[in-house]
Amino acid sequence: MSRIAFLDFEASSLAKTSYPIEVAWVFPDGKSESFLIRPAPGWTDWAPEAEAVHGLARERLVREGVAHDWVALHMLTALRDVALYASAPSWDGHWLSRLLRAAGLPRHALRLKATAEAQRRAVLDVLAAGGVAPTARDALAGKLLATLRLEARDDPAAEHRALSDARRECRRWARARSRAAALLREEGGGGVE
Repeated sequence: MSRIAFLDFEASSLAKTSYPIEVAWVFPDGKSESFLIRPAPGWTDWAPEAEAVHGLARERLVREGVAHDWVALHMLTALRDVALYASAPSWDGHWLSRLLRAAGLPRHALRLKATAEAQRRAVLDVLAAGGVAPTARDALAGKLLATLRLEARDDPAAEHRALSDARRECRRWARARSRAAALLREEGGGGVE
């Protein structure tokens, strides 16, 4: 299995001019990193409504945050050749792009995909490894993923802090793998039609 990680950003607002203020990523083995990001020069957007959600004051970022260019370069080093997944890849991708560009790095040096895609891939891989016939694999995966989406509605609300939210996405992925393995045991394994 290729290396994967689940990533999340918190941001100054949801405006077009918003920027990342916190980033975290989690690997399936539990290893993780998290950074408050000191705003880059020119990053001035700030929404009190967003601060009320994530609880991070701009003054704290200025005082305790890590330099944006260091965070960006560290991400490129730590996450090279890692498939990255996020719950909201369009938003998180916007903030990742802002961070990379502000550091003078290529904006597409890292790319994000949806956690749902990681879950689907995990379920299909488990079913394939268990010998489930290709004709049955997609149908079983579709049913299981639909069930998992319904169950996710009962998950605790996102905390709106990067590390806890990235861990939440990693747990959802692990749950998908675990449930696929359980489905194999229930169905008797290989060649399920």
